[in-house]
Amino acid sequence: MVLRFIVLLESERLILVSVVKKLLSVLLVFALVSFCSIGCSKKEQASSEGPIDVNICALKGPTAIGMTKFMSDVDNGTIKDNNYNFSITAAVDEVAPGLVQGTIDIAAVPANLSSVIYNNTDGGVEVLAINTLGMLYVVENGDTVSSVEDLRGKTIYASGKGSTPEFALNYILEANGIDPENDVNIEWKSEHAECLAALTSDENGIAMLPQPFVATAMNQDDSIRIAIDLNEQWDILQSDESTPSAMITGVVVARKEFIEAHPDAVNAFLSHYNDSVDFVNGNVEEAASIVGSYEIFPENIALLAIPQCNIVYIDGQDMKSKLEGYLSVLFDANPESVGGSMPQDDFYYISSN
Repeated sequence: MVLRFIVLLESERLILVSVVKKLLSVLLVFALVSFCSIGCSKKEQASSEGPIDVNICALKGPTAIGMTKFMSDVDNGTIKDNNYNFSITAAVDEVAPGLVQGTIDIAAVPANLSSVIYNNTDGGVEVLAINTLGMLYVVENGDTVSSVEDLRGKTIYASGKGSTPEFALNYILEANGIDPENDVNIEWKSEHAECLAALTSDENGIAMLPQPFVATAMNQDDSIRIAIDLNEQWDILQSDESTPSAMITGVVVARKEFIEAHPDAVNAFLSHYNDSVDFVNGNVEEAASIVGSYEIFPENIALLAIPQCNIVYIDGQDMKSKLEGYLSVLFDANPESVGGSMPQDDFYYISSN
């Protein structure tokens, strides 16, 4: 298993820097083109006649899993209300320029990246739905950890320092009275694959890993087990809130101009997407086969990972409250992780249908 199989493929901080640089370059070109045609800029025209082209991009990883049945149904001709064109990429920094240039209409992206794109395009995208909740786990090569408190005094192998994995872990540790700097020893690695290697070579190893690395670890060594579900711990901490947030891995975004021009196509997409997520969660073996056929993960890893990937479809006000709260935690840890400021209400797509 290689690192490109996960949304948080490399240091997320470096990825965001690359995304923003490419985004700013694209925006500069767009600005020059716009100034050359002052008064002639036209929004896409809404079409009420026949199918339209809908260009959809997903990252090669867990956030693509929910749409795989949708993709399969389009490929076999079952769904034909619009011309859905899917692409899967391993390069997160290709998605933002595609959204700006209009070559991508809808994309599945990391939750915090959606906010970064919004802030760097003057509100040019909206979040349609949450598609993947948190999938970070504390795994152990042993049997000494069963609660967050049990991590006190332990060494934890982890990757993602300065990015969302660190912020989420710190939030949970601190809320449980554990100082991340003094009460635990977090040994930061540059990649999740390094954490996996350290875990499997240490007979008492503890690591924080996302899926599918958890499934890979357990497939390699049957003594490795899930000790703590960090998504579950987040939910426990939020249980007393009037509008609880959630730990969120991925969301589906769309270009604002596309939404305004083709609201019916957007709602049709969301209906198909919702059905696809239901199928994946209810038919894991068949879904794993489809995931393998699109080379997102090997089928055997997908079979183990899908039940732990927290694939969901959450839209509307529930999506807004969960995502807004999650981004607020990231913003408090590091404003740049969400693009420098919290998104406004127009970031959240709330259908009138």
